[in-house]
Amino acid sequence: MTRTTSRGEIVCEHESILNVLAVVDRIAASSCTVLVTGESGTGKELVVAALHDASPRATAPLVTINCGAIPENLLETELFGHAKGSFTGAHAARQGRVGAAEGGTLFLDEVGELPLQLQVKILRLLQQREYSPVGDTRVLKCDVRIVAATNRDLDEEVARGRFREDLFYRLNVIHLHLPPLRERSGDVMHLAEHFRKIHAERSGRTDILGFTPEAMEMLKSSDWPGNIRALENAIERAVLLARGPHILPTDLPDRVRRAGASTEVVTDLPLDGIDLRSVVDTYETNLIKQALARTNGNKNRAAQLLGLNRTTLVDMVRRKGL
Repeated sequence: MTRTTSRGEIVCEHESILNVLAVVDRIAASSCTVLVTGESGTGKELVVAALHDASPRATAPLVTINCGAIPENLLETELFGHAKGSFTGAHAARQGRVGAAEGGTLFLDEVGELPLQLQVKILRLLQQREYSPVGDTRVLKCDVRIVAATNRDLDEEVARGRFREDLFYRLNVIHLHLPPLRERSGDVMHLAEHFRKIHAERSGRTDILGFTPEAMEMLKSSDWPGNIRALENAIERAVLLARGPHILPTDLPDRVRRAGASTEVVTDLPLDGIDLRSVVDTYETNLIKQALARTNGNKNRAAQLLGLNRTTLVDMVRRKGL
């Protein structure tokens, strides 16, 4: 399925993402706080946009602030604004991101990067729905929905004293987790086609019609440490370099080709020998990934394709971390 949001399109077939979107639709009408977690590049911003777009706040702003991209000494001003004369160079009062999001949604991206002293003020914002601009004695009321995202393990951050426990619980009213792309390889094919069409149109490469089966298998075999963002970069590169009409394995980045090559079956024993267990495990993993991709993650059908009992397949998937 493809879901269009104000920040881009969500392309998915995997059950985990479909479940996330179903929860998004169920909670959209409320103003509850939401925490979105997942590795970098898994599409957290698009899920936040889907939530905002489906809510009664859709006509008001969706304002994003990256808590890890702004220097600590400027972050409070960016969030809450400042009064005229509150510091050197403050020649006029300035509205912050909280004020700019009035009536809408405030997205705190990389919330795990917030310094402790600012965490107290965010907690006040969540509890009392009020804040004070820097250098201002006024207390301003606000009507914003707070959505936060992080690629950090906030439970661990709390245990280490780097994140306030009370703030964590306030943020974690609804928790949406986005699994990495390596755990939903069935989505790779749909995403690759989606990005091929986008970048073929942008670059005028309308002669690029698709992927060879070998190239697609290499894409599905990669573990994609950079997730969807890395996949899009690889497809953009391939569209630009391909001679056409199809993208070949040689058009893909070296890392993707190496990942695909590592799944090839060894038919002749090399002179210096092999690690048999590793080769068998790699081959087994590749076939399981293909079966899950072909069945869109349906373990019953995948087990039938592989001649396994479902419980055996589930145990193998869990053991391999697929």
